[in-house]
Amino acid sequence: MASENSFKSILKTLERPDGTEFGKYYSLPSLNDPRIDRLPYSIRILLESAIRNCDEFQVKSKDVEKIIDWENTAPKQVEIPFKPARVLLQDFTGVPAVVDLACMRDAMNSLGGDLNKINPLVPVDLVIDHSVQVDVARSENAVQANMEFEFQRNKERFGFLKWGSNAFDNMLVVPPGSGIVHQVNLEYLGRVVFNRDGLLYPDSVVGTDSHTTMIDGLGVAGWGVGGIEAEAAMLGQPMSMVLPGVVGFKLSGKLRNGVTATDLVLTVTQMLRKHGVVGKFVEFYGEGMSELSLADRATIANMSPEYGATMGFFPVDHITLQYLKLTGRSNDTVSMIESYLRANKMFVDYSEPQIERVYSSYLQLDLEDVEPCMSGPKRPHDRVPLKEMKADWHACLDNRVGFKGFAIPKESQSKVVDFLFHGTPAHLRHGDVVIAAITSCTNTSNPSVMLGAALVAKKACDLGLQVKPWIKTSLAPGSGVVTKYLLKSGLQKYLNQLGFNIVGYGCTTCIGNSGDLDESVASAISENDIVAAAVLSGNRNFEGRVHPLTRANYLASPPLVVAYALAGTVDIDFETEPIGLGNDGKKIFFRDVWPSNEEVAEVVQSSVLPDMFKATYEAITTGNPMWNHLSVPTGTLYAWDPTSTYIHEPPYFKNMNMSPPGPHGVKDAYCLLNFGDSITTDHISPAGSIHKDSPAAKYLVERGVDRKDFNSYGSRRGNDEIMARGTFANIRIVNKLLKGEVGPKTIHIPSGEKLSVFDAAMKYKNEGHDTIILAGAEYGSGSSRDWAAKGPMLLGVKAVIAKSFERIHRSNLVGMGIIPLCFKPGEDAETLGLTGHERYTIDLPSRVSDIKPGQDVTVITDSGKSFTCTGRFDTEVELAYFDHGGILQYVIRNLINAKH
Repeated sequence: MASENSFKSILKTLERPDGTEFGKYYSLPSLNDPRIDRLPYSIRILLESAIRNCDEFQVKSKDVEKIIDWENTAPKQVEIPFKPARVLLQDFTGVPAVVDLACMRDAMNSLGGDLNKINPLVPVDLVIDHSVQVDVARSENAVQANMEFEFQRNKERFGFLKWGSNAFDNMLVVPPGSGIVHQVNLEYLGRVVFNRDGLLYPDSVVGTDSHTTMIDGLGVAGWGVGGIEAEAAMLGQPMSMVLPGVVGFKLSGKLRNGVTATDLVLTVTQMLRKHGVVGKFVEFYGEGMSELSLADRATIANMSPEYGATMGFFPVDHITLQYLKLTGRSNDTVSMIESYLRANKMFVDYSEPQIERVYSSYLQLDLEDVEPCMSGPKRPHDRVPLKEMKADWHACLDNRVGFKGFAIPKESQSKVVDFLFHGTPAHLRHGDVVIAAITSCTNTSNPSVMLGAALVAKKACDLGLQVKPWIKTSLAPGSGVVTKYLLKSGLQKYLNQLGFNIVGYGCTTCIGNSGDLDESVASAISENDIVAAAVLSGNRNFEGRVHPLTRANYLASPPLVVAYALAGTVDIDFETEPIGLGNDGKKIFFRDVWPSNEEVAEVVQSSVLPDMFKATYEAITTGNPMWNHLSVPTGTLYAWDPTSTYIHEPPYFKNMNMSPPGPHGVKDAYCLLNFGDSITTDHISPAGSIHKDSPAAKYLVERGVDRKDFNSYGSRRGNDEIMARGTFANIRIVNKLLKGEVGPKTIHIPSGEKLSVFDAAMKYKNEGHDTIILAGAEYGSGSSRDWAAKGPMLLGVKAVIAKSFERIHRSNLVGMGIIPLCFKPGEDAETLGLTGHERYTIDLPSRVSDIKPGQDVTVITDSGKSFTCTGRFDTEVELAYFDHGGILQYVIRNLINAKH
């Protein structure tokens, strides 16, 4: 049972300069423990949270001691509880979270519990940003047209979310058309320090989107979790986490002329990926920090998932405070934030001598060494210096199929495909750009690269350059503020002239909502096997994500996106080859359109103003008339519509009772799929379009849905029946059971039939057979997509045996009752001689108390082979979830049993 706080003796009063009170706070200096001064700032936030929530029940004094003794305990992989201050959702992951909450209310009701216990206990902010698609581009009315399409497709989902905002306490829903969740979080939602009923404490957040880490740039501890964990956090459950190591990343010097924050983040991503930071925090420090604007820091923090860290953290300093003022936070709020953080040793003042902090390992980068670059063609950490792009592209054409290869025969590499684009002769070659998108919170939150792109556009227009009409260009800002400063600068008109009209305020191309290519372009690519390119200012470029027809996808800064749109190809050396011909037929080079750092700084200074942020966010919940007119049902229990293809009651709690089912082993299971390395959550549960021949398409057609209304998998995450059919439906998936054939199929081993993954899984289920999955390294990397765990569970998958797992995905598997097992170092399916045609038995004790985190587990096959794996239940709490059949079942039983 909980008791009163064990640390109430260090509760102090924080006074304003005039002697009045800001509020009370738990004072870290009052512990008089010299170890605290050596702690990384990011760990101090975990420490304060543990002290504030220490009730000797959910959080214990021994947990506080573990964190204070971080230097000694972190290398031992100890477990600590963490209670974030708030939860952040976007609509793709938010819809299933609200569906689960509604379903949990039903379960609570049928088990005789108190419905009000299924209510968020911490603030929950849900920003609708993932639904807008680029249906209309290169048009003055693209924003309105795309918004109308968005509401037509998603009326039911939006209505459900609006019901949720009324039915649940403590839930703010930000309507469509307002911006991208992480940019809205940075500019508006981020508190930095909370003042709740007179108690002050650091803001911290977990979000159902892996790029929640963007807020780390503001000095707020935040990271992505699975939707399942987020739901538990909303309901007051502490998150169990391994106390992380912290990599200290020292920055010095300043960026050279012509180098952007995007070039810096792609460099940092490659360095950290090489260093190995999975499951760790990265904390930035050093004199180079004063050269980085808050937006630059947020860009680096945003890409934490791409370098593999839990967080890329920038402690609060004077630059943070300036940004808070710029974005319209009140003077009193900023004063409270500074006073609290200084009093609690969480503020960095570079004018004062620093006590040497201790880090688990160290890296450093001189900002002078960063050069212009891009990443691609298939992974965010495959950085290519701009000067090497042409050579790298030719190597990719030659190389065998892989992350850096397309295996195009030499004789086909220079082929030209002629086609007609709306009656005009056009042509395509390998490497030609067909999508150029200024998109994603990673970059659109940064005025220097956005206005840099606009300056490139102005110079290009002044010189008479144009973008080929068959390139799909688009600009999708992460907040309305971007539009205000582009208009104020007078530069938006030049972007429009090149086809970079604003298409909407949301994720768009970055998450695969790039819309269709013109039919003539699509046919020219697919009928002639052209390796077409997309260049985007996003954060991910995995195969099949940006668009099914762009096999080469490069991440680049917004100004480079404009430059490559002008050039029309990635097969170019910007140093020596012109990007086009000017008005007078003169060759125009990259250097002729590239702005200097001074030019960019000047226009940022004159165009980005505090009033823009105030005006944008004052109307944040009421500024969309289409949302305001949406009528929704009322009531605390949701009235499920059995005919709905968007919102469907999931089966998770069917026949649930108060007794945990206990651990399950696996007996004589078949291998459903056998994978190599780097299977992403995009491969497991795609977010993009629903293929016309897929099981999900068949399901929709049977229910009278026209193909034009299929929408995307991401938009249908509130319907478990569609999502089960969409599991492993990625068209680029490679399953070794099919001997290298690409596509979402597998072999039903008993019959030898080649079937869709869903049909094979259902066949196994109907025959009463368990299934498992074999995989290589980095299984589940990419987005924090809970459907990548829910889907396999609904298909009957009982275990995944992989070389290694991505952090969030592994915990999601446990949350859905699936056993994650790791091959021993140096071993994998291939070295063990496993083909995937065997049957697998996994022995686990029948009592959860007999299973320990990280223990050895024996796997036996019917071919006589047996091998030992590591059971990846990493904490005692994860074992408790497994015992209950999943995290949500655990939470419901606990809430019913809780007497307080």
